[in-house]
Amino acid sequence: MTKHILEMRKITKAFPGVKALSDVELSVIDGEIHGICGENGAGKSTLMKVLSGVYPYGTYEGDIVYDGEIQKFHSIPDSESKGIVIIHQELALIPYLSVAENIFLGNERRGKNGMIDWNQTNHEAMKLLKQVGLDENPITPVMQLGVGKQQLVEIAKALSKDVRLLILDEPTAALNDDDSEHLLSLLRTLKSRGITSIMISHKLNEIAEVCDRTTIIRDGHTIETLDIADEPGIQDRIIRGMVGRDLTSRYPSREHVVGEEVLRVEDWTVYHPTQPGRIVVDKASFNVRKGEVVGIAGVMGAGRTELAMSLFGRAYGRDITGSIYMHGEEIQVRDVSEAIRHGLAYATEDRKRYGLNLIDDVRRNISAAALFKLSKRGWVDQNKEIKVAEEYRGSMNIKTPTVMQTVGNLSGGNQQKVVLSKWIYSDAEVLILDEPTRGIDVGAKYEIYTIINRLVAAGKAVIIISSELPELLGTCDRIYTLAFGVVTGEVPVKDATQEKLMTLMTQEKTKDREVRA
Repeated sequence: MTKHILEMRKITKAFPGVKALSDVELSVIDGEIHGICGENGAGKSTLMKVLSGVYPYGTYEGDIVYDGEIQKFHSIPDSESKGIVIIHQELALIPYLSVAENIFLGNERRGKNGMIDWNQTNHEAMKLLKQVGLDENPITPVMQLGVGKQQLVEIAKALSKDVRLLILDEPTAALNDDDSEHLLSLLRTLKSRGITSIMISHKLNEIAEVCDRTTIIRDGHTIETLDIADEPGIQDRIIRGMVGRDLTSRYPSREHVVGEEVLRVEDWTVYHPTQPGRIVVDKASFNVRKGEVVGIAGVMGAGRTELAMSLFGRAYGRDITGSIYMHGEEIQVRDVSEAIRHGLAYATEDRKRYGLNLIDDVRRNISAAALFKLSKRGWVDQNKEIKVAEEYRGSMNIKTPTVMQTVGNLSGGNQQKVVLSKWIYSDAEVLILDEPTRGIDVGAKYEIYTIINRLVAAGKAVIIISSELPELLGTCDRIYTLAFGVVTGEVPVKDATQEKLMTLMTQEKTKDREVRA
């Protein structure tokens, strides 16, 4: 008989004005890796917060049955005491503390006199790091680790709490391919040790690769639970359950009408802002035309984001040299305001930290980059500001009851639409979109691609930076590859394959391009 470690029965959770979950059912078999799929705002994270005690007993309806007993978790420590540990998409590590201090924070290893036993702390931390395959000194400050390694520290922290049910919310959203594969391999290893995992992810290929079963949630309701091994065409089946319809194509078709050159960059060189002599972007040259989507591909650390930010008003780097031309005429972009005036826009890869003011409303976020269009004698016309925001709410299909809604309360896909609305309203001629679909579901991705198609159909030029090669192949006209800050190739999409792009993205750095003092 199959043993279920967890059953969530008829879970209903409401917030003021919205029912986030309605009679949701979830059953997890002991020892399996169970996926949870759904669009942004479907209720996945809310369900896991109910399970982990973030939303305590009494604030929801329904039962949590764990190990055969109904549980009434009033806090996170209550669920952790039963071996349930959640790792949120936004990592909860303290950057200035060491790896060991983070692992045992709130769970300190104390000696006989009540003081922390640092020898025991570091020794146990080292053993936990070995279990997750992380070769780092436990006294290393977390801020010195990349996102992939920080994710492993979070898992080591969970293991220190004798975890039996590990919940991971979008664990690979910000990871490169190598770090993602390492994490998925680690989940398989934990499974072999008897640890059950629940993985929330928008990356359906990873769900299909690592999960035993997956539950689909749509609009706060359970749609179905699928056995991965027994379901042919699993990714298409999941998409159908998530969006309520078949997507005949992941990428909307468009008419490719490319016009005159809008932007040309020549010999663009950028040095690291704090490490003198280190070249981050090395004599990069590229162009983009009216009505064209150009992709920039590169592995993590290739210099893609650094290139984009340095072009956007020198928002990154120092000792920058090279030339920027708009419509054939050289321009100067000494700061962000000047870049905006020249028709450049940059939608950052980290929308929550740099792209939006999460505590402000939709209205003000949309108008933020172009307040000069709304002001009279230094005062913003708020009625006009609301009218503009309402127009974008409709045209961009931003799902919010009002433009006065706080942006931080929107789903990831709708937040990204607000970011795009902001830059479209600025009348940008060239939009640089850095990881425009990171952390959003397949349905919202399709809407973002449709918006991009509308932009180029209106004569805009779009540059897409993406870690997902299929996304670049499905949306772009041409793709430039970047390796070690050097442009290593330019490939028309009709001639491009993932293998060809990866070859160009991993070219070795030649001696004449080594770091110069």
